[in-house]
Amino acid sequence: MMASMDDTGLLDIANELYALPFDEFMAARTAAAKAATDSAPGLPAAVRALPKPSVAAWAVNMLAIHQPDILDQLAELGERMRAAQSSLDAAGLRELARERRTLLATAVDAARSVSEQQGRGISDAIASDVERTLRALTADEGAAAAARSGRLLQALSADGMEIVDLDGTVAVPEALKVARTARPPARAATTRAAGSEKKEPTTAERTVRPPAEKPRLQAVRQTPRPASRPALEKAEAVLAEAKAAEEEASRVAQERREQLEDAESEASRLTAETQELRTRLKAAEEQLERARKRLETTSAEAKQSARAADKARRSTVLAQERVLRLGNTRD
Repeated sequence: MMASMDDTGLLDIANELYALPFDEFMAARTAAAKAATDSAPGLPAAVRALPKPSVAAWAVNMLAIHQPDILDQLAELGERMRAAQSSLDAAGLRELARERRTLLATAVDAARSVSEQQGRGISDAIASDVERTLRALTADEGAAAAARSGRLLQALSADGMEIVDLDGTVAVPEALKVARTARPPARAATTRAAGSEKKEPTTAERTVRPPAEKPRLQAVRQTPRPASRPALEKAEAVLAEAKAAEEEASRVAQERREQLEDAESEASRLTAETQELRTRLKAAEEQLERARKRLETTSAEAKQSARAADKARRSTVLAQERVLRLGNTRD
């Protein structure tokens, strides 16, 4: 970013843009860039360069803006989970994992609701990305700061309790200012814990070492070293997290199986009902066809009877007239 640019001005504009409904972002960004023409040098270009967020990131931004307490709860839960992992509290990790499942479900429902209120519903696939982002929020304080900033650009992802890669995932990342402590490699940590300051031998030292020692050194290297206690405890904590994840996966799988059974049962019921309706419809159509035929036959017979009755009436009239004429002649 250019040194002469007004960083505060860019941050204020970004906060306004990423708080808008999803479909309004592009037009608002163009208008904001034009409005910044007379501002600090480089600001209009920086505004135009602000990326449009993905739908999942936008949904999380809406949650951060309209219901920040939910993200605060997730961030606080993440702190407790990291503390439990640091203290190697396997039982605590399992309990916190169950608490996270409940809170994540509530948060995803809230994200769906607030997104709909802002004019755009989210699909199940987008909801899964939202849940993945919120899970990452609990894994890393940097991810928590990014999600709570309201300027998220992409969905986040984390495995276990590892540091989340935030490169390109948040607008104006300089404003996050999150202190993130790098985790030392296991080998370096073990060395410090043992208090060892032994240095690696130089090339010259390795060169002058007697050849007769090589078989003994090779045998030592081939003998596996027993795992240090800190490494074992860390592995146990990771195992506890893995078990918690397994429980979560099993729970989700069981829910999907139950949903599948319900869907299959409903499909069977509807299939049977459809078949019954088709049978009844076919019977009704056959009855209708017979009724139409009876109607046609009855109509033809009625017309014929009407003609016969009319002919009989005319015959009766003629007969009466004849009787009258004969009576008058006799008189």
